[in-house]
Amino acid sequence: MNIQTIIKKAVKRLELEGKLLTPDFYAEAFCKEAAKAGFATQDCSKLEKFSASLNKEFQDELKKYHIKNISELSRFLISKLNRTNPSHCANLFESQSVFTKRVLQVIEVLHNKEATELAKKSLELLNREPSVAEIDQFRQLWVNFITTYDDTFLQKLKALGDVDRSNLKKTIENLNLTNLCDKPLGSLELSTIASLLISSLTPSIASSVNEKIADISQRIKKNPQLLESASIESEIRSAIALRIALDKQSVKEMIESIDGVLDKLSLRLIEMIESSDSSTIEIQKIKKELDSYNEKTITNFSVAHKKIYAIAVALEENTQALTSDLKKHSSEVSALSKKIEHLEQELQRAREESKEDFLTKLYNKRALDDLMNIKEAEFERYGHNFAVVFLDLDYFKKINDTYGHDAGDAVLFAFAKILKNEARAVDIIGRFGGEEFIAILGKTDADGGFAFAQKVREKLKKSSLVYKDKQIKLTVSCGVSDRKSNFSLQSLFKSADENLYKAKNEGRDRVVYK
Repeated sequence: MNIQTIIKKAVKRLELEGKLLTPDFYAEAFCKEAAKAGFATQDCSKLEKFSASLNKEFQDELKKYHIKNISELSRFLISKLNRTNPSHCANLFESQSVFTKRVLQVIEVLHNKEATELAKKSLELLNREPSVAEIDQFRQLWVNFITTYDDTFLQKLKALGDVDRSNLKKTIENLNLTNLCDKPLGSLELSTIASLLISSLTPSIASSVNEKIADISQRIKKNPQLLESASIESEIRSAIALRIALDKQSVKEMIESIDGVLDKLSLRLIEMIESSDSSTIEIQKIKKELDSYNEKTITNFSVAHKKIYAIAVALEENTQALTSDLKKHSSEVSALSKKIEHLEQELQRAREESKEDFLTKLYNKRALDDLMNIKEAEFERYGHNFAVVFLDLDYFKKINDTYGHDAGDAVLFAFAKILKNEARAVDIIGRFGGEEFIAILGKTDADGGFAFAQKVREKLKKSSLVYKDKQIKLTVSCGVSDRKSNFSLQSLFKSADENLYKAKNEGRDRVVYK
């Protein structure tokens, strides 16, 4: 084997090991390949030659630290020399360690994802007494980063202003964004967002808007650019919390008012019952006595007549008293009736404006429509694909007919829980109606939607719902489609629905997405 072949194999070894072609790495690889080929060179034997001249203690330490080349031997000997003054060496090492950590902390906050991640991992390494091999590994990662780092992407900003590679903040400040498309960048979007935000701040149940909410809504309406300010975030959060508190307080007042009405009605009924107790007892006594009468005890009928007459008089008096009492309280009852009607209307309005399904606690159809429009807007503006999964429980009507509607409700609640457990935080899960559910999966294609539906289907099939000591087995059919495969939002819904219909026709308990 000639020297050229050994050189090629050394370069190939570096590629396989993922190392850069530096003098130290190349020398190490070359000597390994030369030894493997039985080719002796003076350069490769320098380490053994110098090591042999050291005493046995040093030679043992060289073996312990796995010194592999002349550079490592030099660093080892320098380190040994520095340790001739232990105090100075320790102080120097401590200062260098702290300095290195501070540099890494600075790098961690810079605007480069790769450098930030590498800095975090390096800090974790320094905090746990790493080995020499681990430090060498991370040193190589930093060498690779600085060697391959490419900031030519900044050239794309040249059309908008001066680019200063040494000062990113100055570059951003120099960008001219006001003349893009003959209008300020993002002005239309901020106006739209401002309008939606103001609508969301308006209490949905409470009858009035708090001054604080009105103030921030007016400011955002006049100047949507405020939304770009970091200081406005805390005010918006505070306003949202206040809006929720106002709605909660209104619901609480409604419930307390209804409770008061019911209490008053209960007291009136109790008074009516108590006022007729004596008459009821008299009627029960006469009934028992009449049951005991026979044809031979005719004389007792006069007694019965007197008692029946007494009851009739008592009933008449009670009826007159009740009529008089009702007339007296008719205005009060009328007012209470109107108040109940008003409260029922308010509660009905609150239910209609709610975006949560009362049984499963998932999004309802109204909320799903709003969220789907947001996803469509993201797709049209940024090209963010998303998948839609239609899920329909198989033979749900049979469950209701066999076990009752309470069992059906329990099944819907259990299935909703499975959907929430399998979904990501960014996914949208809702009940479309009856036993039909929808999952809107952000930044996901049809294959991702199929994987999600399969997980849900398998999880449901393995689960077993026990209702009143009766085991109910469940399956689900699913239809999947994604936005990029369809020319419109309506086409997406139609495609997912057709796939669901196909899954049902092909035998249920399956997922169809193509």
